[in-house]
Formats: sequence, structure tokens, C-alpha cells
Amino acid sequence: MSDANAGSQPRLWVPGDLNAFFGLFTNVLLNVLVLTSLSLYVVQMPPATVYGRILPALGIALPLGNLFYAYLAWKLAQKDGRGSVTALPYGPSVPHMFIVVFVVMLPTYLVSKDAVLAWKLGLVWAFIVGLIVLLGAFVGPTIRKYTPRAAMLGTLAGISVAFISMRPAYQMFDGAWIGLICFMIILLNWVGNVRLPFGVPGGLAVVVVGSALAWGSVFLGMGTMMDPAGVGQSMQNFSLHLPGLSGDVFSLPMATVWPLLVTAIPLGIYNFTEAINNVESAAAGGDEFPLRSVLLADGAGAIIGSLLGSPFPPAVYIGHPGWKAMGGRIGYSLATGVGVGVMCFLGLTALLLSIIPLVAIVPILLFIGMVIGAQAFQACPPRHAPAIVLALIPSIAEWAKTQVNGALSAANVNVTAIPPDVMKGMAQNGVLYHGMEVTGGGAVLAGLMLAAVAVFVIDRRFNWAAVYAAAATVFSYFGFIHADHLAFNASPSVSLGYGLATLMFAWLAWQQANEAGRVDWSAVDNDEVHPG
Repeated sequence: MSDANAGSQPRLWVPGDLNAFFGLFTNVLLNVLVLTSLSLYVVQMPPATVYGRILPALGIALPLGNLFYAYLAWKLAQKDGRGSVTALPYGPSVPHMFIVVFVVMLPTYLVSKDAVLAWKLGLVWAFIVGLIVLLGAFVGPTIRKYTPRAAMLGTLAGISVAFISMRPAYQMFDGAWIGLICFMIILLNWVGNVRLPFGVPGGLAVVVVGSALAWGSVFLGMGTMMDPAGVGQSMQNFSLHLPGLSGDVFSLPMATVWPLLVTAIPLGIYNFTEAINNVESAAAGGDEFPLRSVLLADGAGAIIGSLLGSPFPPAVYIGHPGWKAMGGRIGYSLATGVGVGVMCFLGLTALLLSIIPLVAIVPILLFIGMVIGAQAFQACPPRHAPAIVLALIPSIAEWAKTQVNGALSAANVNVTAIPPDVMKGMAQNGVLYHGMEVTGGGAVLAGLMLAAVAVFVIDRRFNWAAVYAAAATVFSYFGFIHADHLAFNASPSVSLGYGLATLMFAWLAWQQANEAGRVDWSAVDNDEVHPG
């Protein structure tokens, strides 16, 4: 492909870096604001933990990653002798951000009412994810080769619909006169590609318009959405917050840690699989980065962040071609890391949260969930759509269980030991709690297994359907899927069901072998499973 800058020497900053910096910095900053508000207002963490531990940890982990990916871009530019190389974008992983809050930390807080314990479990979860991503540097390509794309993206779509989209949608319509306007601006600019006046980026326009409407209603005496006194109070967090190592990751007993594997393992697998896809996307645009180095950096970022106090693993972002098209090269990544670090170290996110209404931010989250969910259908063959829908169901069930648990907790019912009469009453009113719990147990991995089996059945590859059904049998036996805890024979009926399905698929595969004269258990058409 032709490139006007091909053959030129690399530079740390070019004019196009300013556009790319504003776009990426706004993106990362919004995610930092969201994870800050989730920590404070959903998990009810003490401000000292959020501003004194979590954000300073991010202030180290994120700039280190940006610096490393800028270094990779610089080395590639020197190697190829061209100044058109664009560094990979990097920031807090959005799916992991919601999973660690709503699947790990919030349930812990609802049961224990201990936000610090919830935070520590989040740290352990992020640490495990980092370890898995490091392992993914060596086994990731093999896993990706043999896992259908519809299963991977369908599982992510389930997370996006249930855990990323639903709550922001409710919050948006709770303040609909502001939220809907902000969402329509996002649709116009980011979906319809309509240029806003003066070329204002969509993210900035939403924040400005939403803030102006919210504050205008307060000054006109028409609303109480914003608190002028809160702006002054937020300045109390404006000081230098430096990170520090601690033993919080290793302070919990293993009995508490084991259940985290149910979500950490599949999310770690997703993390390095997504990194593989993003590296391939960059390669298609002309920038061939070393995959193993990228994965090692991703894993190291999660581990360093958790050791410093952040339960939010960072990751390579989707969108390298977009930043490249904007003219971004190397400097935009460095500048983003420095800018985010300054915000985190000085506690400025508290000030921004007091100025920017939440209803102006949640439409952006709804858009993110919408795009991630749509990607599964857009990037897979239409015939695999039923498998994608199947992958959604465990995450929806797990989300629904959190809603029921929240209602029960509000009614002072112990959700860890629901009385039989309450269970019976719920069933009589259409709330099948036990079925919901089993369906949603280990939702990420369960959705992946179900969708993978469905893909191979659709493609009449019964040998591989048997392989994934057998894997699901093992996972359910130990409680990784369709169970609320890890144990031997954790979910007997589920394991039996998957076991019988394994035998059925194996028999069908044997029939196919007889008809074809042979069976090749290793053959997988990569174009069918992962269409380009």
C-alpha cells in the first residue's frame, strides 16, 4: 500500500498525532472516569482506596504500556525506514472493567458489605488474568486456531449486552431528556459518520452538551442532577497520590481465590485472543508488530497494576487503523500515557466526575456495548448467528441473577442461603432462580462452550462438536461452568448432559467417518471458523 510518509525517518511527534491524541486520550479518560464511578458508587469503595490506590496504580500501568508500544513502533519504523508506523492504542480493558465490577467485586460487596474485601478480590482476579495473558503469549495462537470466532465474539457479545449495556440504558432513560440527546449525538457522529459543527469529536460534544444541559437546569432551578457544593468537595482529592507496592494480592485464603478462576480464565483467554486480532489488524494496515512482545506487555500491565492496587487490567485497544487514518504515529500514544498518568496522580478524576453528569457518560457505554455486540454478527458467517445468540444466554442469566439478588438483599433476604419458601414463591411467580443460577454459572466460559458446539453442529463437524462437549463435561464436573462454586462433581446433571451429548456427537462423527472412508480429528477449516 502506498504511504506518503514511507521512506522517511521516524519522529516522536507529527501534526496528525494531535488529532489521534485527543481521540485516544478522551477515550481512555472516559473509561477511567467510568471505572472510578463504578468503584465509588457501585462497589461503594472508600475514596481513599479509589484515589489513593486504584488510580495511582493505573497512573503507572497505563503510561508504561503506552511507552512500550511507542517503543515497538519506533523500532519498527527504524527497521523499515519509514515514518508512517502507528503505535498500538492502549488503555483500561472495557469488558474486564465491567466483569470485575459486576461479576467479582459487586457480588462480594452485596454478600459481605465489605468494599475493601471486594477490592482485594478484584486485585487477585486482575493478577490471575495477567498470568493467563502471559501464558497466552505461548499458547494463544493455538487456542485461537481451534476456537470458532462466533464462540469467542458471541461470548463477548453476551457480556456487552448484559453487563455493559443494560445498566447504562436504565441510567440513560432515568434522565432521558439529557441522556437521549447525548446518545443521538453519538449515533450521528460515530454510527452515521455525520460531521459535527467545527469538526468537534463526538465524545467531547456529548460531554459538553450533557454538562451544559445538566448545569443549566440546576441554575434555572429546574433540576437537582448536579451539586455545586460537590465541585468544591471534589477538590479535597486534588493532591499528589503516589502508588506503592503492597501484599493485598496475596492476603486472601485460597478458598476465597479459587472461585475467581471461573471468570478469570476465560476473560484472560479473551484478552490475549483480542490482542492477537488487534495485532493482525495493525499488520493489515502495514504495521507488523511482534505478537509475543505485545502479549507479554499486556500480561505484565495487568500484573503490575494489581500489585500496585488496580483491579482493572489494561489491554491493547481495537482501532489501530482509525488512529492511523487520523495521522497518529508514535507521539499520540506517549502523550496519552502521560496525560492519563497526570490525571490519576493528582486525583483530578474526582473534579471531572463532579462537573460531568453521569447521564452524559452512560450513553457512551451503551454505544460501546452496542458495537461489541454487533461485531459478533458482522464478523462471523450469517449461518453462525444462532450460535452467537446461544452464547448470549449464560451472561444474560448471570446478569438476571444479580438483579434478583439485589432485590432479595434489599428485602433483607440472605442470598447465600435463600429460604425454601422464598425459592418456591419465586418459582410460582416465574422466577426460576435455580435454573438461572445453573445457566449463568461461569457465564463467559459456558457461553463459549455452548456456542462452539453449536458452530460445529451447524457446519456438521461432529468430531469437533464432540471435543467441545467433552471439554464442557470436564469444566462442569469441576464447577468452572454451570455451578456457583468449584468442587468435584459440582453440577452432576449438567455434566451428565454434556457427557451424553459427547457420546452422541462421537457416534455421528463415526458415521461420517464410515461414509467418507476416514475421519480427520485434527482438520479445521480456518476460513470457516475464523473468516477473514
